[in-house]
Amino acid sequence: MKTVAFHNLGCKVNAYETEAMIQQLESRGYRIVPFEEKADVYVINTCTVTNMADRKSRQMLHRARKRNPEALVVAVGCYVQADPEAAAADAAVDLVVGNDQKGRLAELIEAGHGAVEDMKAPRPYESLSLSGSREHTRAILKIQDGCNQFCSYCLIPYVRGRVRSRRPEEVLLEARVLAAAGFREVVLTGIHLSSYGLDFAGQEVTAEQPYGTALQNIIEQIAAIPQIARIRLGSLEPRIITPEFVRFLASCDKFCPHFHLSLQSGCNDTLARMNRRYTAEEYLEKCRLIRQAFPLAAITTDVIVGFPGETEEEFQQTKAFLEECQLYEIHIFKYSRRKGTRADRMSGQVPETVKTERSQVLQELTAAQSESFRQAWKGHTADVLLEECTDGVWTGHTREYIEVQIPDAGYAAGDIVAVEL
Repeated sequence: MKTVAFHNLGCKVNAYETEAMIQQLESRGYRIVPFEEKADVYVINTCTVTNMADRKSRQMLHRARKRNPEALVVAVGCYVQADPEAAAADAAVDLVVGNDQKGRLAELIEAGHGAVEDMKAPRPYESLSLSGSREHTRAILKIQDGCNQFCSYCLIPYVRGRVRSRRPEEVLLEARVLAAAGFREVVLTGIHLSSYGLDFAGQEVTAEQPYGTALQNIIEQIAAIPQIARIRLGSLEPRIITPEFVRFLASCDKFCPHFHLSLQSGCNDTLARMNRRYTAEEYLEKCRLIRQAFPLAAITTDVIVGFPGETEEEFQQTKAFLEECQLYEIHIFKYSRRKGTRADRMSGQVPETVKTERSQVLQELTAAQSESFRQAWKGHTADVLLEECTDGVWTGHTREYIEVQIPDAGYAAGDIVAVEL
């Protein structure tokens, strides 16, 4: 029996796809071993969102080759898709597998050749599926792929292709399988989750046809599955937050009020250069809409520092804006030049030392805001989904994704316990 070791880099979508590839190979008789062990085959699911992600992808490929020089080393995913020729030419790599070929991984390994297709052309949704997860209580459920936004700094539309949505019947089938396997919480995820369903009828986002209609429908249908206690959403486009969508979420008692609303900058001039399609004022209004319905909702975000042309004044606008928003967590990224994007060709590239300084300022800000958010919950009672027990102490998360620890009292993984924080 051949042994296979996997290593995943990147987002929740990659994590889902790695789980699906593991199950695919297990069903073909392969034995999965830890990446740190010697294996016959190494599969690295790569990422290319930043230069650092590219570097980590290459490092893991070379680490696999060093661990077993005789192994078959397979590079899969976004790093491969961005530059398949360079990936294939790497001495550490035997096979390259593109983003819409992961469902054929076992076949390609056994045939001994890779496959990378052009993602620019329209493509169907690649149906990967899960019957379980390495986690015991929470399962990621991918329902969408691709992006039509073309932010000026981003390669994702080129390596993931255009918006493609999973058919509702397939989503519900997998949700029922996961529920039957004992998972209490599902996390709906996608490359641009807010666009779920827009491709079903060739729709575009307009005032009359806003984001959210198809996503709302699928949430409603998953909520009807009795064994599922919680539905959590991945990263959302701010424009999906309308009064109607928030009212719907407030009416769904299984919805987890944890909103990851991507911001990227709190300065309108920077947002315009980024080709983000909202203003800072509109973003703040979305936060207010959420908090009207969910006063203690967790709102998290992503911010890029050092985008081309970002002056000290623009950065200070972003900092002041984040102070006004009062978010639970801010994921901070230093701008990374990506060949082939408009931002790479922009003037006013910011020195790395300045990016580092600005990143540190926001790291300190998010640490303070995160502590403040948790303190606001002190004295409140929250339902905690228990995940694992170590030395008599259970760790779990509230619906807002606050980590909580409680002493064991005969609980089991998957129990939901009311706890005064």
